[in-house]
Amino acid sequence: MNYAITPTAECHLPGLYRALDVVARELRFLALTAAPPWEESLAYHRNILGKNFPNFVALCDEKVVGWCDVAPAFAQSRAHVGVIGIGLLPEARHKGLGTSLMQAAMAKAWARGLTRLELTVRADNLNAIKLYEKLGFEHEGVQRRGSFVQGEYYDVCCMGLLRSEDP
Repeated sequence: MNYAITPTAECHLPGLYRALDVVARELRFLALTAAPPWEESLAYHRNILGKNFPNFVALCDEKVVGWCDVAPAFAQSRAHVGVIGIGLLPEARHKGLGTSLMQAAMAKAWARGLTRLELTVRADNLNAIKLYEKLGFEHEGVQRRGSFVQGEYYDVCCMGLLRSEDP
């Protein structure tokens, strides 16, 4: 299988939407439990792309099997902050694609001038937490019972990474 990490283009958006829906419906990895309506998802990704924020997809023989994006944080005082979203289809996990997607998004975020990246992750998603720690993200707190899915509460870890001041 041929895998590639590439900046998201308009032609990738239908596949990205399908991948988002698959991962959301697993009810374990995203705050979403299903993809939002197509028009809403399209507007979200076009907004990120239009503002030149990082947005990458992982492709397997041209099929979107994952994504990583950095959305602008809300409010003027947080213009230096990007919020990371990432997901991989089940068949694309444990192949290094998450690391590659994150590294591509982080590099573009730093080049774009962001100085802080943040994300939230369910506390029981140990593989993701391990990846984020490997990339330098630090635990900044826990939202106790921050997620509620199918009648169960889950804690949510807040993690952040500051851009190194080294040249």
